[in-house]
Amino acid sequence: MSAPRAGSLVGTRTLLHATMRHDGRLFAPWVLVATLLSTSSVVVYPWVFPDQASREALAVAIGANPALGLIFGPAYDLSTADGFNAWRTLALGGFLVALGAVFAVTRATRAQEDSGQAELLASGVLGRSSRLMAGVALALVGSLAAGLVAGVTTGLCGGAWSSSLLLGATYTATGWMFAGVAAVTAQVGSDARTASALAVGTLGTLFLLRGLSTSLDAPAWTRWANPLGWTLETRPATGDHWAPLLLTVAFTVAAVGAAFALQARRDFGQGMLAQRPGPARGTARTPWRLAVRVNRPSLLTWTCVFVVLGVVFGHFTTSIEDLLAGEPAVQRILAAGAASPAQLTGAFVRTVLSLVGIIACVPGVQVLLRVRAEELEDRVEPVLAGAVARTRFYASHLLLALGTVAVLVLLAGTVVAVLAGGADIGVSTRDVLVQAAATVPAVWTVVALATALVGARPAASRAAWAGVLVSFLLTLLGPTFGLDDWVLGISPFWHVPTVTAGDPDWTGLGWLALVTAGLVTVGLAGFRHRDLAR
Repeated sequence: MSAPRAGSLVGTRTLLHATMRHDGRLFAPWVLVATLLSTSSVVVYPWVFPDQASREALAVAIGANPALGLIFGPAYDLSTADGFNAWRTLALGGFLVALGAVFAVTRATRAQEDSGQAELLASGVLGRSSRLMAGVALALVGSLAAGLVAGVTTGLCGGAWSSSLLLGATYTATGWMFAGVAAVTAQVGSDARTASALAVGTLGTLFLLRGLSTSLDAPAWTRWANPLGWTLETRPATGDHWAPLLLTVAFTVAAVGAAFALQARRDFGQGMLAQRPGPARGTARTPWRLAVRVNRPSLLTWTCVFVVLGVVFGHFTTSIEDLLAGEPAVQRILAAGAASPAQLTGAFVRTVLSLVGIIACVPGVQVLLRVRAEELEDRVEPVLAGAVARTRFYASHLLLALGTVAVLVLLAGTVVAVLAGGADIGVSTRDVLVQAAATVPAVWTVVALATALVGARPAASRAAWAGVLVSFLLTLLGPTFGLDDWVLGISPFWHVPTVTAGDPDWTGLGWLALVTAGLVTVGLAGFRHRDLAR
């Protein structure tokens, strides 16, 4: 693709300086999270796993639960702090930095066009491509900062410098690639929300395909065909290969070049995907219908996503016996009678459906945050000026969020149940369905936290994502660190019983119901009594 003309970049330096000043701080949390993720591994590892026996037990625990490979990739060497850090953070750290890059590019490009800021800027001495260049540059610099800070800090905390710096470089490379992807989707999407959804959807799809290719021991070409697979081939601490990062640089250059070519051919404020106009007369005559109408496009998309997740996780579950058979450490434990294949399969199904539930939290939180977004755009006040009560309006969105996450979990769980029930792996279709149903209350608790924040403390509404993040970290990483039960219990998914156990404990779901009811009450009361955003 051809580079943008020099005249179209007039004013880029000034605009970039202003963008760094005003939006650069928004990239800081992604830098902080990636750094904490990496440094915590090398700092905590010698304390939690002080001897060889504990490290072998860690390898067995991870090998016995192949679902962890979907998120963290292959565990090449868990006997050292650097090898453990590479397994725990290489894929996940790059994913987080890529999210920051996507939001940075979208915010500096299509979001400004939607808000009218771009038109104001264009009235000055500013080239057509300057905003895109400034947005991409912000994402590139932010990703570079994330990689450098994480790599250097990890080295200072005791990690090997070669593997720590390479690990940081993979964060940067992943952020760069998806800065290019976001630059393209900013030209394709009809608005900022669509552009972000396309970029994040691409990231999630490639991340899932990367996890499947490593967990199922697929042919090597499947990893090389996936841009996220290139970073895994660097193998920090077990190979230290820098060459695959050249592919990420080439991908970034090609994607950014394509974005500039598309930007030169589209109309200002429009995308390649045309936005459909609404009906001439409104059809949403109740708060419930309004909530459904506003969230319908994203909910339809999530429905398709969870059908695919059900097929993917169902196929993954049917392969559990083959996956465990290929893990020598697990076979040694089974031979000693420490566990049975049925127990391992039941624990594996619980982990898979917990992962499904954590993903389902995302659309539920989005529905509640959409209320706050509509409020900030002055669309809620006209609705409440009529005969619609505040509690009724907010409760409609709450019921939609709770119903959506329940349907999505049960939808994916049904697909997994059908596939697993016919594979003769030690669990029945009914067992998986009951396990999926038992996961729903945990998802409701995370959604209820978002309800309380948006309703009672709207200024802190973005903290609703902390519930999703904490649940993810404690559910998938907490047990490997040997955290106390009271810490693991912070995650609602820890209270979900394994239904295939001989005598499952259901009391945890009762406590979740009480917490959910309390948070919902706080949210409804807060929304009823607080002022709307001005």
